[in-house]
Amino acid sequence: MKMNKLIPVLALTLAAGAVAMPAAAQNYSRDDARRYNQANWQNINQRQANLDRRIDRGIQNGALSRREAGRLRGEFNALARLEQNYRRGGLTQWERADLDRRFDRLAAQIRYERRDNDNRRG
Repeated sequence: MKMNKLIPVLALTLAAGAVAMPAAAQNYSRDDARRYNQANWQNINQRQANLDRRIDRGIQNGALSRREAGRLRGEFNALARLEQNYRRGGLTQWERADLDRRFDRLAAQIRYERRDNDNRRG
């Protein structure tokens, strides 16, 4: 990854961690956490379809180059294979959280790549 692309990605990662820390410090009961997760958790298949659609749209409107889209699709496919492996024995809470983190990271990468103006003229 080029240095000019690495810095914004690192900044996004640090910002996400800074936002998550105060929330992690709050004291929730297990019932509160379970209700929150059920209400706000998006189905893995929905997330996959959404990310796939965002990559397609990025190619169509010129926001993503073919190279960027190929790399993002490779990461997407690797994540889909990991999810299949996790599902073989049934998803544990840790595996679900791991997939969520990975989906969030891929979504941030797609967002960044679509807005970095690499593939635009002018």
